Amino acid sequence: MAKINTYLNFDGNTEEAFDFYKSVLGGEFSSVHRMSDMPGAEQLAENEKGRLMHISLPIGKDGDILMASDILPSMGHKLNTGNHSYISVFTENREEADRLFTGLSAGGEIEMAMEDTFWGDYFGSFHDKFGIGWMINYPKQD
Repeated sequence: MAKINTYLNFDGNTEEAFDFYKSVLGGEFSSVHRMSDMPGAEQLAENEKGRLMHISLPIGKDGDILMASDILPSMGHKLNTGNHSYISVFTENREEADRLFTGLSAGGEIEMAMEDTFWGDYFGSFHDKFGIGWMINYPKQD
């Protein structure tokens, strides 16, 4: 396994939270993407287009990254204790991503099956049979 990072969900205040985390932890955002950046954004409620689809803040000296996104109430998302954080696993290859996804999601609830995404990575997410959120990611290879 290449890397595990923390992934958080918020209900419209990701940017505020991450500005706070940055003020305390230091560093600079390595990526910031809004919901309006994704395909199909025209279908979103107007007040959700400015929400964050993804933000990354490198922390520490070992390449750890704190990441997050906002939920989309118009898509039926609800922020509840238990779905506001994920274990985000970055794998070294697609086969490892598939193995971890299949094994850890057994008996759980799949949110997004492993697939090539519009941002270029191979990605899937689910809650395991114990309610823990997982994101499995094989980063785009240049």
